[in-house]
Formats: sequence, structure tokens, C-alpha cells
Amino acid sequence: MDEPVRWGVIGTGRIAQTFARDLQLIEQGVIVAVGSRSSDSMNQYADAFQVPGRHDSYEALVADPTVEAVYVATPHPMHEQNALLALAHGKHVLVEKAFTMNAEQARRVVAAARERNLFAMEAMWTRFLPHVVAIRELLASQALGTVVAVHADHGKWFESDPRFRLFAPELGGGAVLDLGVYPISFASMVLGTPSSVQATVTPSFTGVDGQTSMVFGYESGAQAVLTCTSLARSATRASIVGTDARIDVDGGFYGPTGFSLTSRTGETTRYDFATQGRGLHYQAAEVARCLRSGEIESPAMPLDETIAIMATMDRVLAFQASQA
Repeated sequence: MDEPVRWGVIGTGRIAQTFARDLQLIEQGVIVAVGSRSSDSMNQYADAFQVPGRHDSYEALVADPTVEAVYVATPHPMHEQNALLALAHGKHVLVEKAFTMNAEQARRVVAAARERNLFAMEAMWTRFLPHVVAIRELLASQALGTVVAVHADHGKWFESDPRFRLFAPELGGGAVLDLGVYPISFASMVLGTPSSVQATVTPSFTGVDGQTSMVFGYESGAQAVLTCTSLARSATRASIVGTDARIDVDGGFYGPTGFSLTSRTGETTRYDFATQGRGLHYQAAEVARCLRSGEIESPAMPLDETIAIMATMDRVLAFQASQA
């Protein structure tokens, strides 16, 4: 059996904690070190997840010879710097989404990884969940016919705290980068990069985008209608509409869930999946598979698509400036 990937974690927030809990569900990875600028949070994280290596700086974490791959779980504005630091020290990287703050930063990270022949991937964990894998298989088999539309929404309610990362400009706040990345990535998986982008953006009380509705057009004639909001909890459902059938994904489409396949004549087939944890371990297993097979990109979440998704989000957020 292949040796587990030896992970170093940069950041100790909620997503880093979820990653650590889910990683315990598989044998393909183990956290050997954690790095944080706060000794208290570093020690709490290491104690909670039995992490032997403890570093009070990111530089020390990436220099740790026991670390094989780095999971970047810091706020968006730090992703580029943290990823480049890890790559410069010869470490593979899994970078939380949104991958960076914009497409230009994403291009720099990708270029550095490719130049050093190191693995890099956006931590879009949704791509690797069992129901999404099954959806890709149905799409590849032409079970839906020609896809004409994608619908997806992601809305959560957050208390109006200007220090909270979704509202704080200095932490890369905004609904699009944190919540909208899920429906945008889902549409990208199905339809690719849009040829046209239209958006209406409502600012939050701190000025960052609070609610956004998007309409994407594609050269095929297909359309995607996507929404995200940090102001209210929405149904968080998704659907893919084809000429022969449609897929309706249950609420929480971006996490472990199920879906229905309904033909145009009304016959419905149900797809349900037994899963454990929150689902971040599936992406960790994909990183392990790629590293042990010598691949420096995942075919399910390729780097060129990550750059394209960031460029699409750049186009969406440009509408906020134009509407100001």
C-alpha cells in the first residue's frame, strides 16, 4: 500500500479543522505539522488532532522536511503568498477556494507549480464528492442529451459583524469569492467557460458584495443562472437541464447529498450515496492518488479551469464597480 501523504497545514480556522477531522476517515493522508502565526491556535489545533509538528511561522512549516504537501487554509488574500512560499520550498499545494483573489494571482501560482513540476490543486472539494462524480459520469454518457441550462444557488445568513471574514474587505470578504465560487464552479464543470457574463451585485453593509445574481451565456446556446448571498439562507439546490433529461440535486448541493434524474417523459431515478464526515477527505484522496501516480494536476479539477473560474469571478465582480 502506498505511503500516506504527509500534510502540513497553514492556518487553523474552521475549514482547516474540518479537513483534519475528515482526513482521519482515510488512510491516504496524515497531518504531520501545522503552522500558525498564533501559538495558542497552533497548539490548540495540534492538541485536538494529534499533530506532532508545531511551527509558529509559515516559513518554518514549509521548511519542515517531514512535510510533503501543504494545505493552504488561510483567508483568500493570503493564498497566493502562502502557496508560492510552499512551492518555493518544494512542497505540493492544495489551496482553499477561492484559489486566489483574482485570475492574475492564480496564474502566478500555477506558473510556479508548473515551473517546479509540483502538484497544485484548488480545494474545490465538491468536485470529488460521490454524487458529483456520478453526475459527471451521467454527463459523459450523454444521459441528459444536450445540456441547455444550469441553475445553482448558495446563500447563507451571517450576523452583521464587520470583523467576520465574509464582510471584512481586508480578509477578502464578499459573497462571490466565498459562496458564489460553488455555483460558478458547478456551472464550469458542466458547461465550461462562459462566453458572456451578466451580473447584478448588491453590496453588504461593509461595501463588499453581499448578494449577486448571475446569468452566463455559452457558445453552445446554453445558459447558467446562478445566485449567491451572505444575507439569507437559500435552498442551495442545483439542477442541470438537458434535452433528454434533467438532474435535480438536493439542498446543500455543494456537500454530500443525492439527486434525481428525471427523463423528459417523467420517469425518475433516484441516486443516494452513503458518505462519512463533511466530505473533504475525498479531495485529499485525489491528491494522494495524483502524487502516487506522478500526476501534477487533477483531471477533475485542472489548473487551467481554476484560472478560468477566477477570471469569470473577476468579470462578475467588475459589475459591482460599474453599478456603484
